[in-house]
Amino acid sequence: MNLPSALFPEEWIVGSWVLAGVWLWRGWRRTPWQALKDDRRFHLVAGWALGLALLWSIRAGIEAGLTFHVLGAMAATLSLGAPLATLALGLALAVVCANGAFDAPAFALNFLVTAVWPVAFADFWRRFIARSLPAHFFVFIFVVAFFGSGLTLIAEGALAILVLWGAGAYPLEHLLQDWAPYFVLMGFAESWLSGAVITMFVVYRPDWVAAFDDARYLKNK
Repeated sequence: MNLPSALFPEEWIVGSWVLAGVWLWRGWRRTPWQALKDDRRFHLVAGWALGLALLWSIRAGIEAGLTFHVLGAMAATLSLGAPLATLALGLALAVVCANGAFDAPAFALNFLVTAVWPVAFADFWRRFIARSLPAHFFVFIFVVAFFGSGLTLIAEGALAILVLWGAGAYPLEHLLQDWAPYFVLMGFAESWLSGAVITMFVVYRPDWVAAFDDARYLKNK
């Protein structure tokens, strides 16, 4: 989702930079920077950032503020953990802003909507399912990875609609009737793509999925 600064009052842009700064200050202390000293973990974070930047550069737009692209927040969260996933999505956003694909002045607003909120929702969904359903391989793959990926994209779209409506960029009726259905459709594509990536990682490179534990999901199943 590319929210251009032209659609928002100046106070919204300034406020988003303040909120993003507060989040970065708090998130800095929670991010496991020591993990990046491991070359494999560092390369995995860099790979996610580069891969997402490339995917986000391939997007379809209908009108200003309505740009669709693969999100990848759930897959990155399951692979890296929430703090490093937010870092990877933030780096990807910085790359697409630097190459002109996204609006640089609205970086903070897009960071909050496209990185912070989806990763937080994805991590919440993972924890909720872990508490609510049995620890089973197929629960992790289908409920968390597949269904959760689509739900995360829809959650991002819901927040984007609220932000655009709250800023007075578009009427709520227009957003719900003409925009919301696209997020549902994109949710199906997100589910299959992100779910397939996590499935391949779990099968061939389980060490690339921080949220997956063999002892929890496979032992005695």
